[in-house]
Amino acid sequence: MEYIKAFVVGGLICGIVQILMDKTKLLPGRVMVLLVVAGAILGAVGIYQPFIDWAGAGASVPLLGFGNTLWKGMKEAIDKEGALGLFTGGFTASAVGISGALIFGYIASLIFEPKMKD
Repeated sequence: MEYIKAFVVGGLICGIVQILMDKTKLLPGRVMVLLVVAGAILGAVGIYQPFIDWAGAGASVPLLGFGNTLWKGMKEAIDKEGALGLFTGGFTASAVGISGALIFGYIASLIFEPKMKD
């Protein structure tokens, strides 16, 4: 049942984002930034972690979950290191995800031949 719940929640998040992109004039980059910031804000308010606990990977994998991860990393680093944690916490919490995206993106660019849109 966990897999179904994660699939449905992740699909709903993606569906809402697709509607937002289709019905507004927001560019994809701005929508992505909006999702990361919304995840960080929802994490700071204390709403997103219970949602992740309930929905599992369906809530933690999308960009909302990335924003929440950045928030949690910053919060932990600020508690340990003070104001310096504001600059280091988000990077240490999300380093694996960012590194994976860079490495797999590079590998994909070697395998496939990317072309510019006309």
